[in-house]
Amino acid sequence: MIKDIMVHLDGSPEDEIRLEHAQALASAGRAQLLGLFTNQVPDLTVAMPMDGGAAAIQILTELQDQAMRDGDARAKWLKQRWASLQVPNELRRLDESFGVLTGKVVQQARCADLFIATRPYGEAKAAVWPDLVEAVLFGSGRAMLLVPPGQHRRGPIETVLVAWNGSRESARALREGLEFIEQAARTVVLVVDPPTDGMPCADLKAHLAHHNVVAEIVTAGSEGRPVAEIILEEARRISADLVVMGGYGHTRLREQVFGGATRDMLTASESPILVAH
Repeated sequence: MIKDIMVHLDGSPEDEIRLEHAQALASAGRAQLLGLFTNQVPDLTVAMPMDGGAAAIQILTELQDQAMRDGDARAKWLKQRWASLQVPNELRRLDESFGVLTGKVVQQARCADLFIATRPYGEAKAAVWPDLVEAVLFGSGRAMLLVPPGQHRRGPIETVLVAWNGSRESARALREGLEFIEQAARTVVLVVDPPTDGMPCADLKAHLAHHNVVAEIVTAGSEGRPVAEIILEEARRISADLVVMGGYGHTRLREQVFGGATRDMLTASESPILVAH
C-alpha cells in the first residue's frame, strides 16, 4: 500500500498542481505527504575561473546568496501552504548545485512509496526538471506519477489504461499501479502489436482477476505508427484518468536516455502517467 507520497516542489506555479494530485492521493489512502523543495544554487567550484581573483569570488558568492534569498522567499509560501494541508505531512528543503541536488533527490525518493513530479517534456512554460525526473525514474527504484503541466486534478481515478507488452518494465509498472487499478471502476489493458505466437493476455487477465479487477483487453496493430500515438489515442477514447506504463531507457555516457515510446508519452500525454523502470 502507498503510505508515503513524495511530491517535488520548486516554488513555481506547478507546485500547486502537483500538490492537488498529491493531497488527493494522500487523503484517499491516509498516507503521509512529503514535500521536497529543491532550490538550485550556483556551483562555485565549477563557475570559479582558473585565474579568478577577489572580485570574481565576490560576484559568485553574491549569486549564491541571491539564490538562497530567492529560495527563502519561495519556501515562505510553501510553508504557509503546507500548514493548510489536511493530511499528515512533512516539508523538506534541499539547497544544492544541480549535480549534487539530483543525487540527493534520488536518495530521498528511495524512502517513499511514490514520487510525484511534472511531466518533463513538451511545451511547458515553466521549468519541469527533465534531468531530475530521469534520474529519479532510473535511479530510485520507485514509481513516479507524472502530471501534465498546467493540468489540475479532475477528480478521482475512475478509468485506468495499462500499456502492456509483457516486459519486465511493464510488469513493474503494473505492480506499482495495482492500488490505483484495484480502486478504479474500469481498467483497460492495451497491447500493441501482439506477437503471432500469442502473448499471455489470458494470464494477465487472470492475475488482475485475483485482485478483483475485471480488465478489458484491447489489441492494436501499429502499422508503422509510433506506439505512443496508439496509446494516446486509446487514452483519449476511454477518457483515461491514469496511464500505467513501463519506463524504457538506458545509460549512455552517464546520461539517462528514454526510449522512443516513453519519451513520446512524457511529451504529449494528456493524462497523468504512472511510470516505473
